[in-house]
Amino acid sequence: MAEECTHDCGSCSSADCSSRKGPQKDKIHEKSKIGKIIGVVSGKGGVGKSMVTSLLAVALNRAGYRVGILDADITGPSIPKAFGLKSGTVEGDQDGLYPARTPGGIDVVSLNLLLPDEASPVIWRGPIIAGTVKQFYTEVVWDNIDYLIVDCPPGTGDVPLTVFQSFKVDGVVIVSSPQELVSMIVKKAANMANMMDVPVLGLVENMSFVRCPDCGKEIHIFGESHIEEIAKEFGYPLLAKMPIDPALAVLVDAGKIEQVEKDQPMTAAAASIVAALS
Repeated sequence: MAEECTHDCGSCSSADCSSRKGPQKDKIHEKSKIGKIIGVVSGKGGVGKSMVTSLLAVALNRAGYRVGILDADITGPSIPKAFGLKSGTVEGDQDGLYPARTPGGIDVVSLNLLLPDEASPVIWRGPIIAGTVKQFYTEVVWDNIDYLIVDCPPGTGDVPLTVFQSFKVDGVVIVSSPQELVSMIVKKAANMANMMDVPVLGLVENMSFVRCPDCGKEIHIFGESHIEEIAKEFGYPLLAKMPIDPALAVLVDAGKIEQVEKDQPMTAAAASIVAALS
């Protein structure tokens, strides 16, 4: 920074100024090794970010990559339930915290794995929540992870901002649904990513349709999809259109999401993301 800095960047000609560089990224644990970090985000809640996170992790794991999930939804965590993980399975010692591991070999850190009872509410204010998310990044030993997927809570508040500012995020996947407000949802998340200089890897539309079990016809219960037009408008790849699948809901409720069929829509999406980040 110049010796007599006025803090008015608009009138400054200096090209080498620390105030222009923005917040510094937090350092991961000294024993951690993380390849790429992918954020899963949306402009609103209830669109299935945790489902997309889980299915993406399963697809990447099946493709032979070491995968971790950082559940950044502190007050509404659902990742442990999908994988059948119980409270108390995240352990720690003087060196740091160690993730729980799913039967399929995916490492997971979530606040629900640290609570004595998974139904205990987390009644915390924003700064404490954001600080906890940073601890999951800096104090957890992520052992040789190829892809760390961060399941963000909805919106553009404290936690997504903390993730974008403090983590070395390589790209985000934006999750939406078919309702008419999809354009606004995508635009909010996309604008935040652009403002934070984080690449958008693509869009996933969840709850796109229900397939009739008798005739196979696609029934659009939330209205006709416009995700192709939205993807074209913003110039983002359309990674997947996910149907409402009762069989998938049964697997999640049983904690067996890793038993999902191999040709689920996020399998192709995972391959596209790997190609984009290579």
